[in-house]
Amino acid sequence: MTRLALIRHGETIWNAENRYAGSTDIPLSPRGVEQAEQLASWASSTNLAAIWVSPLLRARQTAAPSERETGIVARVDSRLREIYFGKGEGLTNAELRQSFPEAFAAFQSDPVSHHLPGGEDPRNVALRAVDCFKEIETTYPRGRVLVVTHNTLIRVALCQLLGVTLSKYRIAFPTIANGALSEVCLQDGQVSLLKFNFPSESALAESAEAAEPDAPGSNE
Repeated sequence: MTRLALIRHGETIWNAENRYAGSTDIPLSPRGVEQAEQLASWASSTNLAAIWVSPLLRARQTAAPSERETGIVARVDSRLREIYFGKGEGLTNAELRQSFPEAFAAFQSDPVSHHLPGGEDPRNVALRAVDCFKEIETTYPRGRVLVVTHNTLIRVALCQLLGVTLSKYRIAFPTIANGALSEVCLQDGQVSLLKFNFPSESALAESAEAAEPDAPGSNE
């Protein structure tokens, strides 16, 4: 069985201001750097088979301390990059509501059928993310892999894996905190969600100490 430790990158200034970062390359804030070091403490205390990371700067900066502590060179994979929010990049909800009132209302109602103007279709994001996860499962069929990626990508990928209607991703998984852990087990075509949105300060240490779970049963 393969365990994917899905980590949202550390905080950026845009995250602190609640702006849609998307594919814009924003570096970590000082708080984000602290979160990356916390992740490295966890990574060094568990038996990781590999580290995979989004090519965006904030994700690579988050993974870097874990690479240093484990001696594992991260594999950068473009399938793990965040969704592109088009004209919404860099804006807050209030600014979107003012600039594109009708489009933003439609986005809030159904973020898949009515993704932000000029933005990437979340269905494509879900497919490329799950394609990446399946490759990891094939490559490391009995390992735990750290995957440093992004908020929306993790949420749409979880919907795709668990059979949740994709248009409900903002309702089913409202948000993932910076540096938080979500862990998935993949085995023989079955998927188990072991953890979701666990704060980095406590949950990462707990996860490192946890025993290996039993093989997943049916997803009920």
